[in-house]
Amino acid sequence: MSVALAKKKRSVVKLLRYLATGVLVVAALIAARYGWLVYVTSPWTRDGMVRVQVANVAPQISGQIVEVRTYDNQHVRKGDILYVIEKFDFEVALDNAKATILSRQADLEVKKAQNARRAILTTLSTSIEEKQVFDGNAKMAEAAVASAKAALAQAEINLQRTEVRSPVDGYVTNLLMRVGDFARAGTPNVSVIDEHSYWIDAYFEETKLTNVHVGDDVEATLLGYEMPIKGRIESITGGISAANAASSTQGLPNVDPIFTWVRLAQRIPVRIRIDQVPQDVPFIAGMTCSVSVVGGNLAPAPKRDQGIFDRLISRLG
Repeated sequence: MSVALAKKKRSVVKLLRYLATGVLVVAALIAARYGWLVYVTSPWTRDGMVRVQVANVAPQISGQIVEVRTYDNQHVRKGDILYVIEKFDFEVALDNAKATILSRQADLEVKKAQNARRAILTTLSTSIEEKQVFDGNAKMAEAAVASAKAALAQAEINLQRTEVRSPVDGYVTNLLMRVGDFARAGTPNVSVIDEHSYWIDAYFEETKLTNVHVGDDVEATLLGYEMPIKGRIESITGGISAANAASSTQGLPNVDPIFTWVRLAQRIPVRIRIDQVPQDVPFIAGMTCSVSVVGGNLAPAPKRDQGIFDRLISRLG
């Protein structure tokens, strides 16, 4: 009896071991499946980047730079003078414009007086054609005065444009300018980061877009910092470029052969408006961050075809 009882106990223990192992395997498979679905469909990404608008400042006139009133990484306000262009030529142009106006106004007074004298004369003293000539001369003198006033306004604004000012509040970046450089009209030579234009671009995998909606609250954590940045999804891009869309011979699409066995999900840019930045967290364009959706109506995970985990669990069950 003792030998039979011992064998029976060993069989029970062995069965319990198999049962425990089976339970652990099933639990591991369920946990693996759940973790996989969370990884694939949960609305988060490590691929986020801080973005910002940069104002590329270009002078509206050409001339030599005689004074630089800023330095690299300086904080500036909208309207602050960044640098000054040589004023002499523009001051001379302004003086000439003022002198031209005086000359044109004097000529206008003479032409008006001559026209007025001809207008009161009868046709016995002067002809109609002569009256028309003097009237036309007076009108052309008026036009000359108007043109001179326009030239004066242009000279005044050009003189003001010798002081190039910041168009935004922000930070001067990558300043390479020095006194003596020649500034060319329309050619940018100073860059100012607009401090009011920061946003985050988060690149979500296409498999996770089901749970990403405009208006959802998000948290972004910069690499190396623990305090999250609060924000809200502002928009989702309407399209990304297709590598196989380029035309080739006869305008036909050029499709490259693909030999990879793994199909990677496309990354879709999602624009995030920033609502709150922790006080001790620096905010610099180009920094990378992890982004996760923490609010909004999260949609359920999409239904999938029965995969290997489903088949294994159904068989074990």
